[in-house]
Amino acid sequence: MSFQKDIPSNGRAIIARDVWRTYPIGIHQEVQALRGVNLTIPAGSYLAIKGRSGSGKTTLLNCIGGLDKPTRGSVSVFGTELKDLSDSELTRFYREHVGFIFQAFGLTATYSALENIEIVLQIAGKGFRERRQRAEHCLERVGLSQWQHHRVHELSGGQQQRVAIARALANQPQLILADEPTGKLDTNTAREIFSLFREIVKEEGATILMAAHDPLVDEYVDEVLQLSDGQITERDNRLGTIHKLESV
Repeated sequence: MSFQKDIPSNGRAIIARDVWRTYPIGIHQEVQALRGVNLTIPAGSYLAIKGRSGSGKTTLLNCIGGLDKPTRGSVSVFGTELKDLSDSELTRFYREHVGFIFQAFGLTATYSALENIEIVLQIAGKGFRERRQRAEHCLERVGLSQWQHHRVHELSGGQQQRVAIARALANQPQLILADEPTGKLDTNTAREIFSLFREIVKEEGATILMAAHDPLVDEYVDEVLQLSDGQITERDNRLGTIHKLESV
C-alpha cells in the first residue's frame, strides 16, 4: 500500500469515531480507559489534551499514534483508516507521516545530537549526504547547531528535549504527537518548548497534538481538550468559546 503526503480535501488531520479502549484486569474485571471518544482535528492545529492522571490522555494519544489499538471504534489519520493497515503498513505509515516526542526523551546516550537524528533518517533509507543535511537543518531549527556534536549526557534537560523534537522533525512529518513533553523541565524551559511547537505549526504546517498537565500550555495552543474518565468533557478553543460536551 502506498501513502500520499497530501492533506485530505476535508482538511482533517485526525478523525476518531466512538473510540473505546478496555483493558482486562483479572478474570472478570476490566478498566475502560477510553469510553466512546469522538474527535475531529483540523490539519495545522496545535492542541493539548489535559486531564488528571488516569483520565485516558496517554491511551488516546497511543490509539491515534498506532502504539495501541482501540477495543472498539476507529481512527483515521490524514484519510487513512488505521484498522485497515497490517502491522508492517502501520509501521511504515507512521515512519513517513508522524513524529513522536516523549517525556523521557528516548535519546541514545552514546550518540551525539546529530547522530540521534541521522539514525532515524538512516532507518528511512536516506543516503549519507541527505541525512546529514537534514539532521543539521533540524538541529538549526530547534536552536542547537552549536551543540550538534555534543553527546546526550553533555546536554541539559531542555537541550535533550530539543534534540528529541529535532528527531521528530527528521522525516518532515505532517503530525507530531507529544506525551507530556515538558514533564521533566522547569517553567522557563517549558515555555521555550511550547513556543517552539507554536513556531513549528506556523512555519512547517505540522499538526501537533500533545498530552499535557502543565497549565502553561493554555497560553500557546489553539485548543484544549479536557479528558475525564476516558471521555472528552470540554473543548476550549482559546478564543473564548468553551464547549461543554455531554457524557455518554
